[in-house]
Amino acid sequence: MRPDVSLPLRPVLDSEMAYREAGRTDAPVALFLHGNPTSSYIWRNIIPLVADVAHCIAPDLIGFGQSGKPDIAYRFEDHVRYLDAFISEMAIGSAYLVAQDWGTALAFHLAARRPDFVRGLAFMEFTRPVPTWEEFLRDKAEREIFRRFRTPGEGEKLILEDNAFIEGVLPGATVRKFSEEEMAVYRAPFMTPQSRRPTWRFPNELPIAGEPADVYATLERAHEALSASLYPKLLFAAEPGALVSPAVAEEFALRLHNCRLVKLGSGLHYLQEDHPEIIGETVAEFIAEIEAEGFARPEAADLGRVRT
Repeated sequence: MRPDVSLPLRPVLDSEMAYREAGRTDAPVALFLHGNPTSSYIWRNIIPLVADVAHCIAPDLIGFGQSGKPDIAYRFEDHVRYLDAFISEMAIGSAYLVAQDWGTALAFHLAARRPDFVRGLAFMEFTRPVPTWEEFLRDKAEREIFRRFRTPGEGEKLILEDNAFIEGVLPGATVRKFSEEEMAVYRAPFMTPQSRRPTWRFPNELPIAGEPADVYATLERAHEALSASLYPKLLFAAEPGALVSPAVAEEFALRLHNCRLVKLGSGLHYLQEDHPEIIGETVAEFIAEIEAEGFARPEAADLGRVRT
């Protein structure tokens, strides 16, 4: 028996996707998108803080959490297909996107294709095309681990056999220590080597030094659209961060229209586990402010605003 609650399932394409849902159904949707190797469980302490102002929906990406594991490659384009189908099945016409890690890549790509869908974007530890390996992760040892994840044979052993993302990356990139109950929830979807294939594919999809070429090009276009977009944005950053340092976050926020930067303090990659209260409260405030201004807020009002 898994320690987590049993989630509702929605038929999606040839499989099914699990999701958490909370809040008022007459409120705007807040769509929470997780990354690797987590699930909607990572939003469990944030959703209750946002539920007063939004209809919160947090899917488990296909192959993750309690969602199905169809026989697919689990490439980025596969996640796009299944997420699009989930949004259609749930009849979500517009949403605030709240995202981390690969969830940000899905959010940016969705926003680029459907800018009318996005009411606002809150994001952290985001995925972006990185021109060289030297620019991916500041820590040389961590960078080498990801090189090994992408090395044929070695990556499969580390991730499929040794379950490196659950047993190493997840606790290693979180400041606080997980309880045994929390680790049991995160382990539950990945008890066998075959079940871990989605966690192996994602590091091989990271757009680094032009590879893989299709993902790199797709996310370049998504980031171009993000830079041109006018919808309100909220970027969370921690010290020292993992994919995104405070300095990178500050520079990134200043390049965007209508983006507010929120500095969280100490944190690595899984910021939802270390700072759920401030993330949840700030996202709720962000949504409430936009809705109070009728969703058509003056776009330049918050340019360059920084909160600490």
